[in-house]
Amino acid sequence: MKIIKHLFQIVHGLMAALFACAALMLIAIATRMGWAAFSSGLNGSTAQAIIEAVGLLAAAVVALQIAETIFEEEVIRDADISAPTRVRRFLSRFFVVIVVALAIEGLVATFKAQHENPTQLPYAASILVAAGVLLAAWGLFVHLNRSAEELEPEAMAAAKREDKKLN
Repeated sequence: MKIIKHLFQIVHGLMAALFACAALMLIAIATRMGWAAFSSGLNGSTAQAIIEAVGLLAAAVVALQIAETIFEEEVIRDADISAPTRVRRFLSRFFVVIVVALAIEGLVATFKAQHENPTQLPYAASILVAAGVLLAAWGLFVHLNRSAEELEPEAMAAAKREDKKLN
C-alpha cells in the first residue's frame, strides 16, 4: 500500500510540475505579446493587446496556484482531505484563484467586446455574473463549513500540525 501511495505522490508531483511549466509558458507568451504591443506604439490596439496579455497572466496565476496547491497538499503534507477544516482550506485556495481569474477574464472580455464587437458584451457579462455566483457560493460554503468545524475541533488542530510541514 505504501508503494501505491508513493506512486500517487510522484504523479501529483509531476502534475504540479506540468501546471508550473504551463504557467511559465503563459507568462512568456504574455510578456512577448505585451512587449510587441508596446513596441508598436501607444494606441488603442496596443491597449487591447496589453489587456489580452493581462488575461494570459491571470491564467498563469491560476496554473501556478494549482501547481502550488497540489504540491503542498498532496506531496509535502500528504494530507487527508476528509476533515471539514482541510476541505475548506483546500477548496478555498482554488476558489480564490478561480474567482479572481474569472473576474479578470470578464474584464478583458468586456474591454475587447466594447472595442471590437459590442454584440459580445452579454457573453462578457455572463463571465462576470459567473464569477459573482461562484464568490457567493464560496462564501456560503465557508459559512456552512465553519459550523461543521466547530463540531470537530481536533480536525483544526490536525490541520495546523500539517501546516508545520511547510515551514
